[in-house]
Amino acid sequence: MTFDPASFDPSTLRYDANGLIPAIAQDHATGEVLMMAWMNAESLQKTLEDGHVTYWSRSRKSFWAKGESSGHVQRLVELRIDCDRDCLLLLVDQTGPACHTNRRSCFYTAMRDGGEVVISEPIA
Repeated sequence: MTFDPASFDPSTLRYDANGLIPAIAQDHATGEVLMMAWMNAESLQKTLEDGHVTYWSRSRKSFWAKGESSGHVQRLVELRIDCDRDCLLLLVDQTGPACHTNRRSCFYTAMRDGGEVVISEPIA
């Protein structure tokens, strides 16, 4: 993805009171929803500049470059902004599992037949 910094102003996005915006990561090839995390204007700028998805960790209060410790990186293919400008959709090329539980997606629990069902096991 090529990015022209002059063509996008991250201040036009609607961040919450903590300066954060939800970011949903989706596999660009399959459409599978992989995870949801938070970004701030700086993490978004870093992501756009180098193509390696960087989030904001609310618990650590620091940047979190996806895959920095696991090697399960996300490369940004396309950024989409919702109609209210208060949520991001990151179409990514995911290397390895996206979830810290070692599953392909963080959305591995479904409500079926009135109860929770695990629909994806950790990758061996």
